[in-house]
Amino acid sequence: MSPAVAAKEGGRQRRAGSHRHHHHHHQQHCLDVRSEAPPALALCEDGLPGGEAEALLPPEPGWRGARGCRAELGSILLLLVLYVLQGIPLGLAGSVPLILQSKSASYTDQAFFSFVFWPFSLKLLWAPLVDAVYLRGFGRRKSWLVPTQYVLGLFMIYMSTQVELLLGDGEGRGPDVVALTVTFFLFEFLAATQDIAVDGWALTMLSRENVGYASTCNSVGQTAGYFLGNVLFLALESASFCNKYLRFQPQPQGIVTLADFLFFWGAVFLITTTLVALFKKENKELTPTKEETKGITDTYRLLFSIIKMPAVLTFCLLILTAKVGFSAADAVTGLKLVEEGVPKEHLALLAVPMVPLQIILPLIISKYTAGPQPLNTFYKAMPFR
Repeated sequence: MSPAVAAKEGGRQRRAGSHRHHHHHHQQHCLDVRSEAPPALALCEDGLPGGEAEALLPPEPGWRGARGCRAELGSILLLLVLYVLQGIPLGLAGSVPLILQSKSASYTDQAFFSFVFWPFSLKLLWAPLVDAVYLRGFGRRKSWLVPTQYVLGLFMIYMSTQVELLLGDGEGRGPDVVALTVTFFLFEFLAATQDIAVDGWALTMLSRENVGYASTCNSVGQTAGYFLGNVLFLALESASFCNKYLRFQPQPQGIVTLADFLFFWGAVFLITTTLVALFKKENKELTPTKEETKGITDTYRLLFSIIKMPAVLTFCLLILTAKVGFSAADAVTGLKLVEEGVPKEHLALLAVPMVPLQIILPLIISKYTAGPQPLNTFYKAMPFR
């Protein structure tokens, strides 16, 4: 499970760099927002993905009144779909180690493959680029989202033709771990770029009172996508699972192979992207001209100044060291069990009861983590672990 968690946390450390505002300006907005917004959405303290300046601006004179949650259901569902799609590559990358283990790859290979999750942790580095460069006519977010998703879809379809070769045939030719790592690294890199674009868009797509739903969509959608790409895939891929629960006549292979699965999701990516490109317009009324983006260098400068703050440095140190004690247990347990002969789909099915928990817990905990001391829950829960 640890890769999913790591990726999620990568997803949480959202881009500090995209405030296109001077500090004083921004603080003034924080105050505005705190006085008007309900506590659940107090934008400045609720770790909002991306902190898009447009979303923080006071309503324009021509703004079409308050829109309820109902009115934006379409946008919320679209975000959910986009986040689910983003979870698929994560889930697939999470299931490859188990497949490798069942083909008896070494732990060195496994460790090498874990580089695949780095793009999600490091996307802060190229997030300002995605934020600052775009085709105005096509839309600030869509000019990244649409190409990225098309490339992802085509890449998945191409991978579906190659992946059987890379995984090895089991007879003498083992899995080609380097090639697998490189392809999946590119794959996750694309997914992380899609994530940056969706996060930014979420904040301009939803009106101010509903912007809190963006992070809910993120955690729910990513979890669901991870589930589809990991648990569902490993279950359907396993011959024994399919024979036991889904078939009348047993057969030596699962219902889907990795190639079929990649092909299917590649097609889904292409279809949804086409629909988004054609039918979803970016709302222009939220982008006041006076707040035009500063250049990329400015964004990076701001990002650097944020990172230099002592509180942020301490926090980074905390996050970097908090998991050290568990890393071996988290990473190796599953692989050891596969090695001892536990079928990999059983391990994946153990994650099933966790999915509703991962969806519900953020909703419950959010009222404790939204206040002035959001990390208290973390401190209290850590010793139990």
